[in-house]
Amino acid sequence: MAPALVAVAHGSRDPRSARTVHALLDVVRAERPDLDVRAAFLDLSAPRVGDVLAAVRADGHREAVVVPLLLGSAFHAKVDLPAVLAEAGARLPGLRLRTADVLGPDPLLESAALDRLREAGVDGGDPELGVVLAGVGSAHAPANRLVAQVAERWQARHSWAGAVAAFATAAEPDVPAAIARLRERGARRIAVGFWFLAPGLLTDRVVDAARAHAPDALIGAPMAAAGTVAELVLTRYREVLDRTELGSGAA
Repeated sequence: MAPALVAVAHGSRDPRSARTVHALLDVVRAERPDLDVRAAFLDLSAPRVGDVLAAVRADGHREAVVVPLLLGSAFHAKVDLPAVLAEAGARLPGLRLRTADVLGPDPLLESAALDRLREAGVDGGDPELGVVLAGVGSAHAPANRLVAQVAERWQARHSWAGAVAAFATAAEPDVPAAIARLRERGARRIAVGFWFLAPGLLTDRVVDAARAHAPDALIGAPMAAAGTVAELVLTRYREVLDRTELGSGAA
């Protein structure tokens, strides 16, 4: 029996978020019907991580690979998830838990975000277009820097007037400030892409702010529906198994 794949998302009060995670994992299952793939959430949504892992063991698994559906190594990845897994491991003797890397940074995520912008009508060669890449925002500065670096790469690769990161909370610039910067660079049209996996209250906040300052803005969708994200989830799972095989070979 292959190790179960337990994909752990943060969770949200907005039910669209959990629905999107479940839809993403349906794609993962279609790609790997031999795997037992389960969704779990750290907070605000059900089922919670501990309950899912208990069910995994009850169903006969002796090993699970936890794949964090997180875009960077901030507080949830470094503190929340390890604490939850440590507690679950203490309660579930006989179930070996291994944790994959977070999803980002990775070129597949950038491709997913760009794909959603293209679906919204964004032209990579439009010199009068300014692109806002909206992230959650974090007190962990490297997480914000990751989003800014993606926007910088986009600006270097496209003929847009500019591309600027913006944040829904906890960091600067916010969406109105990012739009103002792009207009200073000559942007006459605005597009908004998302460095979010799923829709929720914060993505709504981004859209409302964008519409208030650029009513005709092209709005992309969050990334999870792109097929490349399902591919990335499976890549993270395989990386854990590959590390184990290399370690066994070295021994």
